[in-house]
Amino acid sequence: MKRILVIEDDKDIVELVKYNLEKDGFQVTATGDGANGLTQIRKAPPDLLILDLMLPKLSGLEICKEVRKDGALNRLPVLILTAKGEEADRVVGLELGADDYVTKPFSPRELAARVKALLRRTEPVETSEKPIEIGPLRIDPAAYRVTRAGKPVPMSTLEFRLLYFLAARPNRVFTRDQLLDGVWGTERFVTPRSVDVYVRRLREKIETDPQHPAFMKTIRGAGYLFETRAS
Repeated sequence: MKRILVIEDDKDIVELVKYNLEKDGFQVTATGDGANGLTQIRKAPPDLLILDLMLPKLSGLEICKEVRKDGALNRLPVLILTAKGEEADRVVGLELGADDYVTKPFSPRELAARVKALLRRTEPVETSEKPIEIGPLRIDPAAYRVTRAGKPVPMSTLEFRLLYFLAARPNRVFTRDQLLDGVWGTERFVTPRSVDVYVRRLREKIETDPQHPAFMKTIRGAGYLFETRAS
């Protein structure tokens, strides 16, 4: 049984989420306090985190940052619940490490569908593919592990999948929609703009100079490619 932790201070929303997800067979626990929620995550990491942005004591964005910089937690799928409908707020959440978002008010059926899709997308799959070594980077699909100059690079599962998808198809340009299809699949809820956010996150992690990337190149008006010719 998959375990889900909900960090949300609105009791009505917590009850709605718990009722519908438990009905679908998930084990759900909840807390309304950000600091207490982070303690629970570290003590007993759930299979998925549902996180409100506006929380007492510690904000959802701070929790995202803490989770993503922790090597033991960085693969934890994070779904943000937010009352803020502006795209900028959703993008900030994605930039700080969230995998998906739902804007309040939301349909319980939509939330359940997103939870299931996110769990499927972030589940490592068995693979016979060999590690890719390019310059200082080593990308190991069997372990979902990336190292740069021998040092581990903390990475969420979806970040790894996007990096591996591009690195396994070097010097080829992919549109945002092609990347969404290849990495997120047909059950995606995120938008093409989300690809830009993930690419920025990857550049911060693997590039010596993220403003002038050697690997993750933007092809203006076309999309992205993973450059190997320079290496």
